[in-house]
Amino acid sequence: MGLSVERLSKSYGTVRAVADVTLGVPPDSTLALLGPSGCGKSTLLKLVAGLERPDEGRVLVSGRDVTDLPPQRRDLGMVFQDFALFPHLSVADNVAFGLVERRWPAERRRARVAEMLKLVGLEGLGGRRVTELSGGQQQRVALARAMAPEPGLLLLDEPLSNLDEALRAELREEVARLLASQGAEAVYVTHDQVEAFAIADTVAVMRAGRIVQVGTAHDLLTSPADAWTARFLGHDNVWEGAEARRVAAAAGLPAAPTADGALLLRMEEVRLTTPEAGAGGGAQAGPARAAPGARGVVGGALREGLAWRLRLDVPAWGATVTWRGHERELGGAPAVGAEYELLVPAGAWLSLPAAREP
Repeated sequence: MGLSVERLSKSYGTVRAVADVTLGVPPDSTLALLGPSGCGKSTLLKLVAGLERPDEGRVLVSGRDVTDLPPQRRDLGMVFQDFALFPHLSVADNVAFGLVERRWPAERRRARVAEMLKLVGLEGLGGRRVTELSGGQQQRVALARAMAPEPGLLLLDEPLSNLDEALRAELREEVARLLASQGAEAVYVTHDQVEAFAIADTVAVMRAGRIVQVGTAHDLLTSPADAWTARFLGHDNVWEGAEARRVAAAAGLPAAPTADGALLLRMEEVRLTTPEAGAGGGAQAGPARAAPGARGVVGGALREGLAWRLRLDVPAWGATVTWRGHERELGGAPAVGAEYELLVPAGAWLSLPAAREP
């Protein structure tokens, strides 16, 4: 295993930025640290890198305890959100920087730089100054520089956050390809779940300095650990406490959440049909039955690119739900006041623990 942290903690005054974290990166894989701003994910990365010292716990890289070692002795490569390139050096010299530090022979160094520039799509640009490159090209240089010395572990701290959305989408695919092609073990910090799920094999969700859940994208999205995690991961339809029990009873669920529990309706499993079409038809075939009383009235409709986000008032449940989908699933553009039946498979409902206190 490339990285293992054991009972790691770090406080700044009365603020506990990282609280008793134990975590590992499986061999030849990427782990994403995903969480909102201020949750401690960048602090955890700094503890792994040796840029901060923990109050408690250990950091092991390739089985070696590096807790007391400086960053340059931890066999790490690092990529930052501000690129941290040397503006007075050429592209090739930036990529070669770590190789010079490690005293690679000149011939081997040149060959490795050429290999990395080709890998990141910058072949032929080695002689340019990095200040002459676009933001996306500069981030490719930063990736090449970090990976060139073949580190035991690669650390990436929000590396795409300073780029525009179109370029971020393009580089997400590039970063995933690069990490896979190099067989690198990596830790990738981000607040963007799309980025985390696109790049990482495993995702650790952080809140208030703690790891609240670790799993694949499928694990996290289909079985979130609690109500807070469900909402953070983008689920709109989460009810807690008495409201959760009321909705469960109105929807005819066989088991209601506990008094301190929550209820999630996974709307990606729900299909809509017009009342006239009935449970057997509609704009798109779906589950074979409608949930009891699940007729929704469109209270709001927002176009999101080629998709729609609908706010549906469901009087029988005494609840409002959010549905997202494409116009073709609705049989045409939706209108406020239109009615749809909600076709809800049993597996769309999930009982969860309520949002836990951090």
